[in-house]
Amino acid sequence: MKKKIAALLAGALCLTALAACGGNSQDQDADNGGASDDAAKTITVGASPTPHAEILKAAKDVLAEAGYTLEVVEFTDYVTPNTALVEGELDANYFQHIPYLNNFNKENNGDLVPAIEMHYEPFGIYPGKTATLDEVADGATIAVPNDGSNETRALLLLQDAGLIKLKDGIDPTSDATKLDIVENPKNLDIQEIAAEQLPRSLQDVDLAVINGNYALQADLNAKEDSLITENPEYAQVYVNVIACRSGDEDSEKIQALAEALQSDTVKQFIEETYKGAVVATY
Repeated sequence: MKKKIAALLAGALCLTALAACGGNSQDQDADNGGASDDAAKTITVGASPTPHAEILKAAKDVLAEAGYTLEVVEFTDYVTPNTALVEGELDANYFQHIPYLNNFNKENNGDLVPAIEMHYEPFGIYPGKTATLDEVADGATIAVPNDGSNETRALLLLQDAGLIKLKDGIDPTSDATKLDIVENPKNLDIQEIAAEQLPRSLQDVDLAVINGNYALQADLNAKEDSLITENPEYAQVYVNVIACRSGDEDSEKIQALAEALQSDTVKQFIEETYKGAVVATY
């Protein structure tokens, strides 16, 4: 009898353990399914803090109405957002124009593509130790961004301001450096500096040509604070885009992101917030 009771108890314990294991397995499957659903409905986008992350955040409610959660990851440089996208850490990024994207792909054998055209940020020449273009002295120092596409942009603006002349054939899609200057009547000292450092350089240089997003982060508005802004015809060349990996541009996430970002709500936010320093292109 004792042996039978022991056997029955052992069997009961086994059934209990199996039931418990089975229950845990079902719970785990449910949890995994929930996590999978959450991932499918979460869009992760890397962005520069200003204006890109701010614009993305303005689209959060619109995306929520469509059933998506938007996660914005902020980057303070121009390299890691593309690297993170290539490595699959992001669904998309928002910080760059097409010439910069093309240059990244060329230098890194990348396959990133522009998925959504969003806005244009006019480049400006900002006063440092020198207050006006007319006061620029012989040997004055001018800071420009040191990455290929943006240095081209800065040099073209200096040429438009009458301070230098570039060799023939330099256009907005070129990769120019100060070595392409053929006339420099005031012997200007052109200093190539990382774009994110340009606003801080103003106290040490006579003038600086600053990217729109970094100007905004330093409370500078190209329309209000710069001495001259670039040719508005460059808007389509330097339009800022949402970039993604090749093949993802038609995905449900990117299409939902496009619809939200190009909504009237976001366009109104851009117009009211940046007052001409950021111009929607859609």
